[in-house]
Amino acid sequence: MRSVPTLFLRVLVIAATLFPLTAIAQDQDLPEYVTAEFGYPPAVPSGPLPEDIENAVDVVFVGSFDLGVWTGDQDAALEVIAQSGDPRLAWLISDMLRFSWGLSFDQDLAQAAATLLEIDLVTRVPSHEIINRLIAWDIPDFPGYLDYKRVVYTSFIPGWDQIFQEGDIDWRMVAWGGVLIDDRPFDTTDDLCNCIPAADNPEVIRAADATWLDDDDIVFGIVVNGEARAYPRQIMEVREMVNDTLGGRDLGIPYCTLCGAAQAYFTDQLPEGVERPVLRTSGLLIRSNKVMYDLNTYSIFDTFLGRALTGPLGEIGLQLEQASVITTDWASWRAAYPDSTVLIEALALGRDPDFRNGRDANGPIFPVGDVDPRLPVHEDVIGVIAASGTPVAFQRSAAMAALLSGAEISFENVELVLDAGGIRAADMDGSDLGSHQAFWFAWSQFHPDTVLWGG
Repeated sequence: MRSVPTLFLRVLVIAATLFPLTAIAQDQDLPEYVTAEFGYPPAVPSGPLPEDIENAVDVVFVGSFDLGVWTGDQDAALEVIAQSGDPRLAWLISDMLRFSWGLSFDQDLAQAAATLLEIDLVTRVPSHEIINRLIAWDIPDFPGYLDYKRVVYTSFIPGWDQIFQEGDIDWRMVAWGGVLIDDRPFDTTDDLCNCIPAADNPEVIRAADATWLDDDDIVFGIVVNGEARAYPRQIMEVREMVNDTLGGRDLGIPYCTLCGAAQAYFTDQLPEGVERPVLRTSGLLIRSNKVMYDLNTYSIFDTFLGRALTGPLGEIGLQLEQASVITTDWASWRAAYPDSTVLIEALALGRDPDFRNGRDANGPIFPVGDVDPRLPVHEDVIGVIAASGTPVAFQRSAAMAALLSGAEISFENVELVLDAGGIRAADMDGSDLGSHQAFWFAWSQFHPDTVLWGG
């Protein structure tokens, strides 16, 4: 770690101002809806950071200052960064903004990023303005960015040392979600933690005995080999992850409250030598979607796609098969599957949140950048992958109305069917295709080439 004296840093500020980096124009081939909302990006340099800029980055982001202390050296170094003309550095500033500890420091960081991006900050949450533009404009990172980001994150939150690995993941998009990693051993559902606690092998009861559920309570229903189970939303909003066994198959079931998406992945019948992944919440987000990881290998998975991105499982390109999740109400599920089991009330830990109609009612609470404008961001869609590999989304409200009127809805080999008051996608032979419900912003972000039925 370099130590750079304050006087030298002030000289660098002058040099950076008088002799700015030679920049290349950022690709202006952006969708019209992006430029209409965010304007055009500044020019972006390529290649490694010049030595003087790297010195300043070391002082601000790797320097040996104590947490909670900000000195003249850091002030001067941040000014060097702000005057560097390199918008790529705004990514690292946005990372630090997640952990800043004082209003003045927060404002200094935000203003430095705004200078780099050539924007005026106008909202009360400047970090959102910055990150939304970085994502929408697809500002690249700089060589060595992950190394700096790892230092920032692991300096503040323990347990992430094994998480920040190279792999097929866009580390620019990863941000702290405000919670700690769940790294408890498998099958420790009842162990307390300062995290979002996954439920392993959860206790269940018969549907007829679940008197604690109201008829209109939302549940996520899964059927495997003829065995049905309901996962109440009020439990999943507390747990966000369940490792379960149903119909003789092992499952990992993440629920991203921010994306309105409950999904079910088979975690058995894997390649020889691969141990069953134990899925956990990392405490990190990527474009407002939870980042899950495998407790055994610390491999990160793309939660929305079920694909391992880093670690040993990423190296072999492990892809988890998906089972359908039906979002419906308890009365409809119970009527359609009277022999269903359901998770016990105690798993809710005495809580009964409704994030959809509370915290998230006015849109995503974390930056998501640009969103495909064909539907509102929080419109519910039923998403599935067709046999050709084409992702397709069906607007739930329109599809439900059409199905109830007796219409048929299909795309390639996909056919939508009503099931227990919800909707799932089946192949033309009736077999399950692994569909699930999600907010439009999430589905369209992770499937940018999606077809929109009726759109």
